[in-house]
Amino acid sequence: MLQNNPELKSKIDQLWNKFWSGGISNPLTAIEQITYLLFMKRLDDLDQKKQANAEWAGEKYTSRFSGTWIPPEYRGKEDAEQFAIEKHDLRWTEFKRMQAEEMLQHVQTRVFPFLRDMNGEESNFTRHMKNAVFIIPKPALLVEAVKTIDEIFEVMEKDSQEKGQAFQDIQGDVYEMLLSEIATAGKNGQFRTPRHIIKLMAELVQPQLGHRIADPACGTGGFLLGAYQFIVTQLALKAGQAGLKSDEDGFIRTSVAATLTEDAKTILQQTLVGYDIAAEMVRLGLMNLMMHGIDEPKIDYKDTLSKSFSEEAEYDIVMANPPFTGSIDKGDINESFTLSTTKTELLFVGKRSFSTVIFIWRDHFILSVHQLLKTDGARM
Repeated sequence: MLQNNPELKSKIDQLWNKFWSGGISNPLTAIEQITYLLFMKRLDDLDQKKQANAEWAGEKYTSRFSGTWIPPEYRGKEDAEQFAIEKHDLRWTEFKRMQAEEMLQHVQTRVFPFLRDMNGEESNFTRHMKNAVFIIPKPALLVEAVKTIDEIFEVMEKDSQEKGQAFQDIQGDVYEMLLSEIATAGKNGQFRTPRHIIKLMAELVQPQLGHRIADPACGTGGFLLGAYQFIVTQLALKAGQAGLKSDEDGFIRTSVAATLTEDAKTILQQTLVGYDIAAEMVRLGLMNLMMHGIDEPKIDYKDTLSKSFSEEAEYDIVMANPPFTGSIDKGDINESFTLSTTKTELLFVGKRSFSTVIFIWRDHFILSVHQLLKTDGARM
């Protein structure tokens, strides 16, 4: 609830201003770089908390930062061990103490490659992070960003303790505010859907645990998160959880950790699926869901209008805000479409085999879309 915490909002504005003045003015680029740093910070914090909890409970815990890590390019070689890096040195709490030049080199050549590889070579996250790059150009910018992010986390922790809101939810709010800057980027029809619109759409379709839910043009994953929050809240209400409050957009807020069993969490991770044709949006969507507590999000790089997409009958609910510009090569259009057009905004609301479909079309809602549009010139 950032509107109720001017200190937190001010810190985030400071972070934006530092990136702008540091030479990274494109919102998408800035968000990606900030997200990497947020991940590094959160990864260390969570690991230390898990380690402390395990020690208190007398349980065994293997830290993510224990032992050594060999970069992928050296694995399988006879002399691979000589390139091993102590994971302990990759912690946020370790590298933030370094001098500016040393810190930048360390994060660029060691910490960031470790971040890309952290979920294992076969994970969806690692696959999509393969081509990600760390491009903070100036040592001073990195130092200032690290300092500001530390301050942001301190405010989040304070807010969590004083107001009883789950830290994970506050962290999600912070990330949502960062992502709101994408509205100023506006490339290729990529605009974030306002959260109150997402809330209304979730209430209209009322997703339930076990429903297979997809967003064929997911961007940063807002609709998947809307469905996720709706389901989690309904589970909390059914479990008798009281005192749930609405945020500024009307979402009833509840801690994910307090309401989800491991089985329910697994089901949600397997049934929320997103696709996008922009690699940077796929990465942002993955990180957005991970920031909100979904450990292994199912977001993939794919053109859902093309012949390569054949999963349209796999889902129970589709929620989307399709791009309003662009076209697709006529020879690559999926054969299930009956519209004679190459415009993506029309194809997205063409005939599909979904049981429930809800799209935003300009400023209107379309439910149960099948053959509403007949020509390129048709408008709702």
